[in-house]
Amino acid sequence: MTNMSQKPGARRGAVLWLTGLSGAGKTTLARALEQELVRGAFNSAVLDGDEVRRGLSADLGYSQEDRTENNRRVAEVARMMAAAGIIVIVALISPYQRDRNKARKIVEASGAPFFEIFVDTPLAVCEERDPNGLYKRARAHKIRNFTGVHAPYEKPHSPDVTVFPATESVGESVAAVMQIALAKVGSL
Repeated sequence: MTNMSQKPGARRGAVLWLTGLSGAGKTTLARALEQELVRGAFNSAVLDGDEVRRGLSADLGYSQEDRTENNRRVAEVARMMAAAGIIVIVALISPYQRDRNKARKIVEASGAPFFEIFVDTPLAVCEERDPNGLYKRARAHKIRNFTGVHAPYEKPHSPDVTVFPATESVGESVAAVMQIALAKVGSL
């Protein structure tokens, strides 16, 4: 969790849930969205999957059950933050549709809007980027259950927004997310 930017005056919170493969550009998009929201005087925070794994979910592995629990934990934290009027940007692989659906239910049960944003970057591009060398280690069988290599990634059935970082700029992706989110909930 980073940069809980604050501005006087209560506004409604929301959750922008970015899902996609490792290396798809979720964190880059999350940080850019956060900057745009701060410019618009919105309270915002990023819950980044890598950071969550080093803290809140450090006790979990990468089995299907552990991934489900990681998603549940993040959804519960995001729900609490959104209830406090913060726009929470979640950058999490979250490979299973049922877990993303459950996250939506958790958040929406509290009255906060939830937006599933598919960061649609082809596996070949993600492997080429491989910022942490994870794909290389997975292909060498040094990492087990790696999403996209040994474990499945279920593309969203009907995301609220799909962005294409391999063919569009970060600014274009931010604009697409902001346009849909603001159109659906007004001034949040």
